[in-house]
Amino acid sequence: MYVQPLFLTTCPSECENASIFPQGFNSYFPRGEVVLAFGKQEAERKFETLLNHLSHPPSFTTVRVNTHLASVQHVKNLLFDELHKQFNGLTVPILQHPDLQDVLLIPVIGPRKNIAKQQCEAIVGAQCGNAVLRGAHVYVPGIVSASKFMKAGDVVSVYSDIKGKCKKGAKEFDGTKVFLGNGISELSRRGIFNGLPERKGIGIRMTEPVYLSPSFDNVLPSYLFLQNLPSAVVTHVLDPQPGEKILDLCAAPGGKTTHIAALMHDQGEVIALDKLPNKVKKIKQNALLLGLHSIRAFCFDGTKALKLDMVKDTEGEPPFLPESFDRILLDAPCSGLGQRPNMACSWTLKEVTSYQPLQRKLFTVAVKLLRPGGVLVYSTCTITLAENEEQVAWALTAFPCLQLQPQEPHIGGQGMLGAGLSFEQLKQLQRFDPSVVPLQDMDIDSLKEARVEDMIWLANKDCIGFFIAKFVKCKSIQEKDP
Repeated sequence: MYVQPLFLTTCPSECENASIFPQGFNSYFPRGEVVLAFGKQEAERKFETLLNHLSHPPSFTTVRVNTHLASVQHVKNLLFDELHKQFNGLTVPILQHPDLQDVLLIPVIGPRKNIAKQQCEAIVGAQCGNAVLRGAHVYVPGIVSASKFMKAGDVVSVYSDIKGKCKKGAKEFDGTKVFLGNGISELSRRGIFNGLPERKGIGIRMTEPVYLSPSFDNVLPSYLFLQNLPSAVVTHVLDPQPGEKILDLCAAPGGKTTHIAALMHDQGEVIALDKLPNKVKKIKQNALLLGLHSIRAFCFDGTKALKLDMVKDTEGEPPFLPESFDRILLDAPCSGLGQRPNMACSWTLKEVTSYQPLQRKLFTVAVKLLRPGGVLVYSTCTITLAENEEQVAWALTAFPCLQLQPQEPHIGGQGMLGAGLSFEQLKQLQRFDPSVVPLQDMDIDSLKEARVEDMIWLANKDCIGFFIAKFVKCKSIQEKDP
């Protein structure tokens, strides 16, 4: 059954989709060729529909099985038992993706509309609210406000402050807020706001969320990695092979890095770079947890990863000599406007448009580090033309040694008009656009009646906004044309 595309089913009527994005973003969003192809009114409708979909969670939770340590079927059985406990005996199907054999899909139940709102309330920040809609409990740092009489053990209604107007420690809040569901408080109001900065545990355990998704907090941590569907697709598109030397240029938190190592059967060398020490620490922790030993993570700025003097490489650490990698993944820093649910955006338009130059710097380094015949995959989790198709058009002009390649598996749609790419080139790109399907109401009864192939189709469409391009380097940059 379909629901009308509102901002959020439980959102107050005064909320508007456009308010979640930077002022002026609608004029920045590409329209030229889209308007010519569809007409102004249809282009406008497509844009508003996309914004609306981004404010809702995807229809499925996606997890990747660590096939290095266990079979998919074994982990699927363990997960079935875990979900049966979490959902108090409710049976929710777990689907193995037919084109991504290491990916499992769990339907999200909701939005559930008959949850009784409580007098006791807690307000959480927008990012915390987004996580709750994906199945997380509420952790203490995310709580902004709590009713003055809230005690440990109370049933509490949880709301998201989507505009960031609630003051920390407030006892009530009458501003714009989105209902996320009910939970049981693990702490009193005093325990939450007693000034102890080290308090980081669960503050409210969600028992009646608007969207019922499994919590993966410490659930089969060596066997499962929580990952959006397109993020798993991109590593399969890279197609890493045992024995190869592969670079993940912007690797944190390590989901794609560990996926690369697992697909290589942990045979070869996977170099992971990130410029923030705490993120590099997380990559190493994930590699250790998943039992992967082929990964070497370094705290290093990817824009400086090319060794400019042609002396012998030292100990395999960055910077690296030109043309020293078989495959490179550039999951580039981006505006992240494809993430879901996205009920609030703190970016300014200036910040959104600032990523293109950085992406080109990283791309240039990646091309120079890739050996002739090697594969470069570029991806983002954003929806803007400037960070996606425009970057592909620029790359093909700036680097004649690159050729755009077909992708396998090809689960997303083709690229967007507007960057001057040919229709054949657009077909070789993957753009995941969640607005191509109507928003869904999903309940247990509808799941019982649904066909597996229909659910897989929906999972492929109703995911985060994402973009993938695959290139092959046909010849060395140093070579001169005859």
